[in-house]
Amino acid sequence: MKFTIKHEKKGRIRVHLFQKYMNYNQADTLQYYLENLSGVKKAQVFNRTCDALIYYTGDRNELLKSIQAFGYTRVSVPVQVLENSGRALNETYKEKLVDKILFHYGRKLLLPYPWSAIYTTAMSVKYIWLGIKTLWKRKIEVPVLDATAIGVSIFRGDFSTAGSVMFLLGIGELLEEWTHKKSVDDLARTMSLNTGKVWLRSEGTEVLVDADKIQTGDMVVVHMGNVIPFDGVIAEGEAMVNQASLTGESVPVRKVEGNSVYAGTVVEEGEAVLTVKAVGGASRYEKIAAMIEDTEKLKSGLESKAEHLADRLVPYTLGGTALTYLLTRNVTKAVSVLMVDFSCALKLAMPVSVLSAIREAGEYKITVKGGKFLEAIADADTIVFDKTGTLTKAEPTVAKVVSFDGKSEDELLRIAACLEEHFPHSMAKAVVLAAKNRQLDHEEMHSKVNYIVAHGISSSINDHKVIIGSYHFVFEDEGCHIPEDQMDKFENLPTEYSHLYMAIDNKLAAVICIEDPLRPEAAAAIRALKAAGIKHVVMMTGDSERTAAAIAKRVGVDEYYSEVLPEDKANYIERQKAKGSKVIMVGDGINDSPALSAADAGVAVSDGAEIAREIADITVASDDLYQLVILKSLSNRLMKRIQRNYRTIVGFNTGLIGLGVAGILQPTTSALFHNTSTLLISLNNMKPLLHEEVEL
Repeated sequence: MKFTIKHEKKGRIRVHLFQKYMNYNQADTLQYYLENLSGVKKAQVFNRTCDALIYYTGDRNELLKSIQAFGYTRVSVPVQVLENSGRALNETYKEKLVDKILFHYGRKLLLPYPWSAIYTTAMSVKYIWLGIKTLWKRKIEVPVLDATAIGVSIFRGDFSTAGSVMFLLGIGELLEEWTHKKSVDDLARTMSLNTGKVWLRSEGTEVLVDADKIQTGDMVVVHMGNVIPFDGVIAEGEAMVNQASLTGESVPVRKVEGNSVYAGTVVEEGEAVLTVKAVGGASRYEKIAAMIEDTEKLKSGLESKAEHLADRLVPYTLGGTALTYLLTRNVTKAVSVLMVDFSCALKLAMPVSVLSAIREAGEYKITVKGGKFLEAIADADTIVFDKTGTLTKAEPTVAKVVSFDGKSEDELLRIAACLEEHFPHSMAKAVVLAAKNRQLDHEEMHSKVNYIVAHGISSSINDHKVIIGSYHFVFEDEGCHIPEDQMDKFENLPTEYSHLYMAIDNKLAAVICIEDPLRPEAAAAIRALKAAGIKHVVMMTGDSERTAAAIAKRVGVDEYYSEVLPEDKANYIERQKAKGSKVIMVGDGINDSPALSAADAGVAVSDGAEIAREIADITVASDDLYQLVILKSLSNRLMKRIQRNYRTIVGFNTGLIGLGVAGILQPTTSALFHNTSTLLISLNNMKPLLHEEVEL
């Protein structure tokens, strides 16, 4: 692809592509390509100008070579990205906004006054009727105030003021609708399923294949902890399915043979074989978008407070208008009070602030499922981290296999991989990868695999019972024992590794030593979180005391707990909440799900288990704990912006009312200043909260 550099500075470059026209699909393809380049933090593509703005940390020359190598036909883009990009939505609302502004001022300039007055009167009917309907319901809320202001202006023959009030109300509604739809669209698109591989039932065996190879009517196996990748009907098995991503209800639903299941829901318990009914991603997107639109979960406490406060202030504004008239007997002064209210600005500015913040978080690859969770992050004083896959890299590796039954390391690893390949745990993935690297064939040779959350796996191979899991599960729950002649070897296992125990017929057969490297940014990220307002940092892990103590010391947590169960994490969070703390839980696995649900804000990081990402209130796509610092900073600034909005709205509008009552400002001028300030505050709230210097 030929291009030229328009301008650049350190870490940022804007390029212009040599093509006359760029359609939406081309723009989305280019943006997808750029955002997935190594070292690129963020990219924006402007289809009207054929420009691309790129923020990067990698090598500049490598970036330019990658742009040069780009070709629309050479990039494979997920269907969901192209179908639901949001680019068309933005263009539609931009056109609506421009058309509304041009029509308003064009009408004032070109339409004769009598015809303009008739048009204004006709347009006022909608607002006046809405006010009457609100009164009919025995409510005195914002529509009543709008109807009164417009009606009084029409009655006095002040058609210019009435027209300006309606114009600015219309602009405000359009901006709010645009921002809301854009934020919902971004959120739904981010939450849309993007399943890489699935288990296909073929000739009685399970084969791991790419999701895009699946056809309607195929049989797909979904194991516990995995997302259901397609709409379908259960053909075999039984499962407890978490449908929170679609219904908002966190209680799992029992699904048996013949029941319908939907893409994006998660199997919490059991296992099922489903017949695929739909393979497209659009249905998933539409369901999520509808769920977001319908749920009150989006609203923060401050947002709801603003709405209620706005409605409660309406009677006072009407009362102030009447009182001013009684005291002054001056209609103009009374109308000046009527033309200025606090409610419009409060009801418009707050939702725009919250939804813009949600959208901005998405630009940093952070998906926030509701404004209330940004508020919870801002108020939080305690953060609880899982260890494995969260504070440590989600890429543990097998360091060595210690045999206790005479079998070779390869044979023991092959057995372990055969069982572990079905489950989405970081340690399971490490075992499977180690077997793959050693080119060990581990075809299905076991019976049904049973997975016990946070404990381990049990199955049978050639009528021999095989157990893999934690020390607690293997030796305490299952009662397995160590061969007497192997005790010295067991006691001298290397202490620098996490241990995965495998027993055959209740006798220890192998200990798989897992290297669990600490994230290089973990300690610095925790220090930054403390600087941003977090007072108490806790680490909880199912790993041994020895390993937990070493990690806790290196990352600088205030408190840690080892050998904990999933319910222990959730119970700890509930106790902290009972003491008045606001708690964030950060995790990545199936065993973190109860704690993620219990926390004021549950955050799922990186490429953890699908169920964790679905249950979590916030998901972080980037494999970097500094994203949590970005999230905390964004939330803090959002709350400061909202508080500043309160002060600005109350102060400015109180001043306008005072000037109107004093006779300094005419109603037309008061209305113009009031509505213009509302518009400007709303536009200001759409600006980014974070400066570009706050980078990943």
